[in-house]
Amino acid sequence: MIRETKTVFVLDAGGTGFKFSAVRNGKEIIQPFTIPAAGKDLDEVLRKISDGFDAVKKLSEAAPDAISFSFPGPADYENGIIGDLENLPHFRGGVALKAMLEERFHCPVYINNDGDLFAYGEALGGFLPEINRLLEQQGNPKRYHNLIGVTLGTGFGGGIVLNGNLLKGDNSAGGEINRMRNFLYPTTSAEDSISIRAIKRVFAREAGISPAACPEPFGIYEIAMGRKDGDKNAAIKAWDELAKALAEAIANAVTLIDGLVVIGGGLSGAWPVFMDRLIEYMNQPFVDLNGKEVDRLEIKTFNLQNEKELISFTEKTGNMIKVPNTEREIWIWYDPGKKTGVGISKLGTSSAVAIGAYAYAMNQLGF
Repeated sequence: MIRETKTVFVLDAGGTGFKFSAVRNGKEIIQPFTIPAAGKDLDEVLRKISDGFDAVKKLSEAAPDAISFSFPGPADYENGIIGDLENLPHFRGGVALKAMLEERFHCPVYINNDGDLFAYGEALGGFLPEINRLLEQQGNPKRYHNLIGVTLGTGFGGGIVLNGNLLKGDNSAGGEINRMRNFLYPTTSAEDSISIRAIKRVFAREAGISPAACPEPFGIYEIAMGRKDGDKNAAIKAWDELAKALAEAIANAVTLIDGLVVIGGGLSGAWPVFMDRLIEYMNQPFVDLNGKEVDRLEIKTFNLQNEKELISFTEKTGNMIKVPNTEREIWIWYDPGKKTGVGISKLGTSSAVAIGAYAYAMNQLGF
């Protein structure tokens, strides 16, 4: 009952907008609202954040028991100090945002990366429990406990949840998948091929148009789907490059983490044009120095947006094997097949961040 009365104010902060909400008992209790993130100086940006939480207080008709939110890095999230941000340059030099808000609102404040909170929300109340529910429905004893969450949008973000615990890292830099090397352009980071700017750059290049004349990613998606006039081959190429770079980054992460993968962010809505290629690339084998094919992953990857593959992934496989050299007859279930799956957010990215922020705060408060 104590948990039900706790109100947590949340914020999904990006380079262009601050989206505010409030969560109680695991559910948003107000209609989320967004205000522009830009300001002429640091004081104006900080005032927007404080005013936004004041508005949440008025709408929820409750004082916060905690404030928990995502903010872009680099940052010292443990101590709530925001560092040198590319999209919010007024924070350069370090800003003690956590301490400022605790002084203002007289409650604990927790700050994390958006990719972390997205993954945490999907692990606790979205994608991960949904897949485990489907496994149970199929009579499959397999259960998943680890989740890699990635967000595709202005940038490329990530978070990792291991056995219900958010991986933060020793330097508040756990799950920073954007810093992986770009498979296609090795002198750059993966983000240069997995972002809004990447989709637009490749489309403009392939279509032979200037960047200024390039449509936004949704328009490029519509062209690729054949719903809108334009250079369809260029549109398909743009999404294919994203799929190839994303596949390599996710495959590297899965190699280390061995968990399910959930995708969110603004570009995730274009999954119909890139998901099949993403899975194909993840399952594509290496070729060793003797010309022999070697599995890219020890684990087979499934497209969980595809109904047939979802059924194949969740259905019970394997068989019972007899335990040798025992006085009594003992049988145990054994499935030699190793599987992972990739799917799209079940909660919606902002809602997943909000639920993740709430859950993180409740965990820190001891509930």
